[in-house]
Amino acid sequence: MERRNFIKVIGIGGIAPVLAPGIIPSFSMKEYVGIEIDPKPMFQLSPWLYMQFMEPLGVTDSSIEAAWDHGSDSWRKDVIEVTKELAPGMMRWGGLISAYYKWKEAIGPRNKRIPMRNLVWGGMETNQIGTAEFIDFCRQVGADPLMCVNFESEGYAKWAKTSKGEVRFADAQEAAEWVDYCNNPSNKKRISHGFADPFKLKTWQLGNETSYNKERFDLKSAAQKTIEFSKAMRNVDPSIKTIGWGDSGWAKQMLDIAGEHIDYVAFHHMFDPGQNIENSVVHDNEYRKDPAASWEILMNSYKIHERKILEMREQVSSFHKPLALTECHYAIKGRNRCEVLSSWAAGVSYARIMNLHERNGDVLKIATLADFCGTRWQVNAVMIPVPSGKSFMMPVAKIMSLYKKHSGEQFVSITNSSSDLDVTASRTGNNLYLHVVNINRDRVVSTNLSVKGISVTFGKAFELSANPEFEILSSNNDPLIPKERKLLLSEPISFPPASVTAIELSIV
Repeated sequence: MERRNFIKVIGIGGIAPVLAPGIIPSFSMKEYVGIEIDPKPMFQLSPWLYMQFMEPLGVTDSSIEAAWDHGSDSWRKDVIEVTKELAPGMMRWGGLISAYYKWKEAIGPRNKRIPMRNLVWGGMETNQIGTAEFIDFCRQVGADPLMCVNFESEGYAKWAKTSKGEVRFADAQEAAEWVDYCNNPSNKKRISHGFADPFKLKTWQLGNETSYNKERFDLKSAAQKTIEFSKAMRNVDPSIKTIGWGDSGWAKQMLDIAGEHIDYVAFHHMFDPGQNIENSVVHDNEYRKDPAASWEILMNSYKIHERKILEMREQVSSFHKPLALTECHYAIKGRNRCEVLSSWAAGVSYARIMNLHERNGDVLKIATLADFCGTRWQVNAVMIPVPSGKSFMMPVAKIMSLYKKHSGEQFVSITNSSSDLDVTASRTGNNLYLHVVNINRDRVVSTNLSVKGISVTFGKAFELSANPEFEILSSNNDPLIPKERKLLLSEPISFPPASVTAIELSIV
């Protein structure tokens, strides 16, 4: 059966029919191998594995300005709605802008706030969105806030003092004052701004990145500054958790020097899935010329990310410090960060990376797969149409939303599965959760489920599936809405090509 007719049979976005044992349909379904689950809990999975990253990006992609309704001095309702659907466990404020961000310019009465020049991304930031507005956003969407502090401009003189003589440097005392403003119940300045209750912001990252540029702090200086900042901030609120920088081979030495002063080790990974492939078809917009080759590259891209995670694990293994992947996404050459990322093929590949994050969830406790929102960059989770239109989720956001809503608190192991399926599992009490990725772009895979030593009483599936070449371009005519179906557990379950499915099982 040709693919276009096959799609008509199973329905785009729907769950393929559950088939009786031994029946092989005419569209060539591979003989199934059962998924076997060991329900014994192995480690806790963090709800912060589904973090989003919010940064004012100036003229490059006005992610914050576009999300804000300046007419009503509030967040756009459609942005709030779609973010609730995305369901991030944590929201991070910061990025490169942290190195020249002065938090006091973005608090208090709006008519007294001081606009700032965005030194990296260009343009001006109005600072109408600051600490209070960020906290409000997190509360509205049910996410825990994570704030990045200005870490003495990360040692970069060009950011510390600009060519116009602007001082953008901020020291440990300024960071400590920010903690006090947010968390001290008696902070007079916050109370005078109309917020009697503290914001209770408990997780803080010390800067953003320092190891990628020789003009920034060296490792020893960064480690000493990490101690200085952490001490000053914890003197204000001993309950806060701090994140120190450890990428590019820094983690072990950073922990040797400053380990007792930080709670997490941060690293970033923005990478090309087609790196080291000559004439990679996922560069620019060549993917449309050879969808099969693009699929092959995207399905194997998790291996690049796996090497990065294993490298970080090895560095922190003797210190028992968790990892925080506070920025991560594909970085591909092409207009507006490459349009292939709007395709469902990219969404399926991101699901494989989500499974990788869960498998490393014993150490990886904070992670993301996208920038948060914007008007045009394909690496965003949420796209905001301007000047009008309804905000919508990109393929990566579809995956993060599905996983966040259908995940357990404890990771459990898969002891057997088909090589055509990428499967992870978790549990909360008597509920088991599976994340199943069919890595075939044109073949159904059928399997049965079994749980070691336990009976399954009920099961349902929530499936995302579409033609891999389908691209999300707007909120209209979107087939990537999870389809729910009760499972017939006495029979095999079929997973359509290029599908990502969350399964919930009740066990006794």
